[in-house]
Parts: sequence; structure tokens; C-alpha cells
Amino acid sequence: MNLVKEQPLGGRYQIISHLGGGGFGATFVAEDRHLPGNNLCVVKQLKPQETDPLTLQTARRLFDSEAQVLHKLGSHDRIPQLFAYFEENKEFYLVQEFIKGRDLSHELVLGKQWSEDEVFYLLQDILEILEFVHQQKVIHRDINPRNLIRREKDGKLVLIDFGAVKQIGTTLVTENSVSFTVAIGTPGYRPSEQANGNPRLSSDIYAVGIIGIQALTGLLPNQLPLHPDFSEIIWREQASVSPELADVLDKMVRYDFRERYRSASEALQALKELRSRTCATLAIASPQLPATPVTQNKVTKSKFKLHKALIPIGLIGVCVAIAVSIVNVINSSNAAELYKQAKTLTELKRYEDAIDAYKKAIEIRPDYVDAWTGRGNTLYDLKRYKEALAAYDTSIQINPDAVEGWSGRGYVLESLQRSKEALDSFEKAIQIKANYPEAWNGRGNVLKNLQRYEEAIASYEKALQFKSDYYEAWDSRGWVLHKLHRYEDAIASYDQAVKFKPDYFKAWYNKANSLINLTKYKEAIESYDKAVQLEPSYYQAWYSRGNALLNLQRYEEAVGSFDKVIKIQDNYFKAWYNKGWALHQLQLYDKAINSYDRALQLKRKDSQVWYNRGNALYNLKRYKEAIASYDKAVRYKPDYYETWHSRGNALFSLKRYQEAIASYDKAISYKPDYRESIEARNQAQSQLILQKLNLKQKKEELKQPKDLTQSISQKIKNVLNR
Repeated sequence: MNLVKEQPLGGRYQIISHLGGGGFGATFVAEDRHLPGNNLCVVKQLKPQETDPLTLQTARRLFDSEAQVLHKLGSHDRIPQLFAYFEENKEFYLVQEFIKGRDLSHELVLGKQWSEDEVFYLLQDILEILEFVHQQKVIHRDINPRNLIRREKDGKLVLIDFGAVKQIGTTLVTENSVSFTVAIGTPGYRPSEQANGNPRLSSDIYAVGIIGIQALTGLLPNQLPLHPDFSEIIWREQASVSPELADVLDKMVRYDFRERYRSASEALQALKELRSRTCATLAIASPQLPATPVTQNKVTKSKFKLHKALIPIGLIGVCVAIAVSIVNVINSSNAAELYKQAKTLTELKRYEDAIDAYKKAIEIRPDYVDAWTGRGNTLYDLKRYKEALAAYDTSIQINPDAVEGWSGRGYVLESLQRSKEALDSFEKAIQIKANYPEAWNGRGNVLKNLQRYEEAIASYEKALQFKSDYYEAWDSRGWVLHKLHRYEDAIASYDQAVKFKPDYFKAWYNKANSLINLTKYKEAIESYDKAVQLEPSYYQAWYSRGNALLNLQRYEEAVGSFDKVIKIQDNYFKAWYNKGWALHQLQLYDKAINSYDRALQLKRKDSQVWYNRGNALYNLKRYKEAIASYDKAVRYKPDYYETWHSRGNALFSLKRYQEAIASYDKAISYKPDYRESIEARNQAQSQLILQKLNLKQKKEELKQPKDLTQSISQKIKNVLNR
């Protein structure tokens, strides 16, 4: 069943796109038509394997109970809310909150090893959600990277797709009316007891531990060897990890579930204890000053020499200096630890937490250059440019050779469109460190914006010389090559960008644009599809995809693409206009007129829309309305000869030949060799002559009936007189 094109589910949820699925069901993005605006949600379609009454009864019971559980779990901020659940055509549907973001599999790149701090925060994030789940006596059963979404708005992880509900789809009933379920979970993250159909709370802990090991080693679960005798995972030699964290992970992934942490709370507590031991601050003992000498008598005191009398004072000074030195070392250590935490939080996109950690580090060490630049980087990511600029400027004031500060300052100034200052900042960074790729890339961006394209390419190539996998530089280089009409070279550059970062949707979009210029429309659509798959809200890609489909005369698909644009950006004039044109080509003239009308609400004086609208009305034989629309078109573009010609056609259809001739004359005045108008004018002139002749003949015929009546009357009288 193709839900994307069918009527709204439950009379309310219009399916927009397919997200994924398998034999037991599918997941879709939908729009709630009962609410105003762009209210996206996720619809899960769950199909029982059998549809006999007994299986359906069992599935219905499971569905109801599990939906109740999901409703309760949805009260947690990092678990999607359940909006609705219902049964339709012997299939079951859940409607949940749509979480905008990307799943964790995009971050757990094969071969990339995370730092211990990054893994600590990752485990903590997951376990904090799972603790709530376990407190509700619920087992998730399918924790894996694809079911953890990094929420775009705040960088926090959200746990989705509770496997327990899959019992609805996997429930089987035997001939003896015994029901059982197929094992739920993802191979590699599913422990043995769960594979055997006996999941425990600790089964979820196993999955979380596997994710942690995957992050540390850069290996997939199926690449981790097992001990031949005990079936325990052997992984420590593949990672750089402290024995303490390794011990915690080993306990999480024990083969025997009884040897694991029994719940998320226990695992989370173990992590917290590990962190508290690692981050314990040394106790600072107050320096003990020498005791004040007890004066027994003046005679004894007078015997001390002056330099001996000064010894206690010297000792006090030495002790104070040592104490201050110890405090400085400890403060420096604490600031460095906070800085390290802040960097990890930034990489995890927990920006506000990162800013707070940078702030604390700076409070301890106001001259901490790296903390200032790190704070600037995070503020830049949040587009808080003025604050970011202040942070970078402070780092430069502390250390005039702070290359990251100069480079970061350049990026902020570029965003503020202060091009000359930005270029100066990047030049300064390169002067300090000639092989700094970020500065070369930033310099290229400024030159690109200044349309100094050849210089920009040279700058990007410098960045790539020092960092060959710099996907942003590959993408920007491609963009400049496109501007220079070097489309093949541009595509090659975009291919490099997506080679190093396959989920970089902007490069897929830009590649598609270059393919369009080479009239490779089918390949372009494939690239646009990749872009919108990675970023469904990227309306520019949906729009360009629609245009490519128009070029291939795949009008119905084009309408669907423009509808996507409109749902995201309702005031996008071009999408409404092009949707109208596609509907026009499908001969759905009424719908086309509706789209043209919406376009005109957004851009009232667009002559092309008025012209096309007139043509649609003409095809519906609504000639007077068509003429009114053509009149608007020539009002805003008087020299548009095609409008004058079409206006003449409408007048011709109304047999207003004199006006039609005048309209054709206008078209010919703007395009003297316009054969269609010349022929149409000649035809109108002929019709006008015939019209005049017919009018004259009719006038003569009007007299004939009167004479005929008199003749008949006379004959009747003659007959009667006989």
C-alpha cells in the first residue's frame, strides 16, 4: 500500500515521505491536517504477520497496552511524545512527535575513535534517558545508534523506536493457539538472552555498553572478537582508554546478564563515581606559619642577632610563595579539565553546557587563551556573533599570536559581512601559521563573496593542501568553479566533499545544480533526493528537484516536490508559480489557477503569472476572465507580445473581431515577424468582413417576413370569399 499518495490516515495524518521499515511495518513523516501550520509528526505502521481473528485480537491487546506505555514514557523530554494511536484496515498506527536531527550512526564513523571524555558524556546522555525508562519497568529492547537522535535544537540525544511495541508486528500464533514473538533488537547490540526471547533491564545496558565500545574503538560490533571460551568481548587493545572506564564498560557487556549492572540507575551511578574519583580536587592545606616565639625574658630575646630574628619572616614568605604556587597549579589543572569538558560538550552539540564550562574555566584562569577561543567557537556555532567576536578579541589581547583567535575572528566578521576586516584577520592568521587550513578556507570564503573567484580557488586549494579531507573547502571550491561555468570540475570537487562526509547535504545539492547546467536531469534528481533525504526541511533542494522534474515533463512528481517546498516555506512565490505551471501541463486548470492566485498574493505585479493564469482561464473557455488577466499582464509588461496575441485569441473567441485585430496589431508591433499573430489578424479581419456582411443580410431579411405575412393574409381572405 502506497501511503504517500493515499488519503490521510485516520482522516487526519497526511503521509509526506517514507522514513524506513521492514517486513513488520514502516515509518513515515506525516503532516497533521487538523492543526494549522507545518505540524510534522512520525507515523509508525505496524503490520501483524497474520490477519486471522486470533492473531488480530492478540495484536490489538498488545497494541493498546504498549501505546499506554509509550504515552507515559513520552512525558520525558528526551523521548518522543505519543500523539495518537488507532487501527485501520487491520493495521495499527502510532503517531509520535517528529524529532528534527540526525541519528548517532552519523557520528559513530567507522575508523574514528572517540576520546574517553566524549564516550563518558555519550554514556551519561543515554543512561539518563534509560534510567527513566527502567523506572517505569520498561525494557527498550532495541537500543542502537539509529534509534538515538541528536536533536537539532539543543544537541541532546533523544531515544526513539521502543522495540516492545514491535511485538504487535512480530506476534505469531501457532495452530495450537500458542502465541510467541520473533526476537526483537538489532544484531550486534542485542545480548544472548534477548535473542532467545528473554530480555531483561540489563539487556538494554548491554546495548549501551556496545555503543560506548564502538565509539572508543571505531569498530562495528561484528568486528569485535570474542573470547573463545567465555564469549566475552575482547576490545581494550583496540582503544585508548583508562582501566577504570574499561572496567565499567566490561561490566555493561558481560555475556551473563546476572554479571551486568541490573539497571540504568546502577550503571549511571558507576559512571558518576568514576568521574568523581577522576576529577577529585587536591585538598589544599593552609601553610602553617611558625609559632610566635614565647618571650620568657627580655634578656634571652636580646641575645638573638638581627638576621636570626628575620628567619621566621623569611620562612613565612617562602611558605606563602609555595602555597600560592600550589593554588595556581591546581587552578590551572581545574581550568584545563573544564576546558576539556567544554570541548567535548561542543562536539556533542550541547552548546549551552559548553559555554557554561568555558565560563567556569575563564573564571579560574582569566588569561586562558584556549578557553576564550573555544568559547568564541561555540558562540559562533550558535550565531551569537557579537559575543563570539568579543571572545576572540580577548584571546588576541592576551596572546597577539593566537592563530585560532584571528581565524575565528575572521569567520565572525565574514558572517557580519565585514569583508575587508575579515580578510585582514585571515591574512594575520596565515602570517602567524602558514599551514593553518581553517584560515585559508575562511580567506577563500571572503574572496568568493567578493567575486574574486580565481583567488578564492587558490585559497581553497591551499587549505586542501594542508587538510585533504576538508569537505567544506571541497564544497566551496566546487561552488566557485560552478560560478565560472566549469561544471565538470565543480562536480568533481563536490564528489570529494561527499566522499569525506557522505551526509553533507549541501554538497549533494550543489552537485545537483551543476548537473542541471549540464542538462543531466536524472542524475541531478538523484543528487537532490540525497540532499532532501539527509535534510528533509531543505526547501531549496525540493524546489530545484521540482524544476528538474519539469524539464523531464514528469509533472505529477514535480507538483509533489513543490508541495514539499510550500509546506516548509508557504510564502515561496516561485514554488506556487511552478506548481501552477505543472498543474497547467496536467490540464488541471482550476487547480493551476488556485496556485497562480496564491503566487499573485505574494507578487501582485508579476506579468508572467497573470499571463499563465489567463491561458488557464482561456482553456476553461472563461474568455472574459481570461481577457481581464491578460489586461493585468500587459499593464505590468506592455511589450510582452505573447500576451497581446493570447488576448486577441480570447477576443476572437467572443467574436469581438475589431478588438481582437487591435490586440494582434499590438503583438505585431512588438514582434513584426510574429507569424501566428499575422495569420490570426488576417483571420480576424476575414471574420469581421463576414460579420458585417451577415449583419447587412440580416437587416434585409428582417423586411422579408413582413411582406410574406401580408401575402399569406391576402390568400386566406381570397379563400374565405369563395
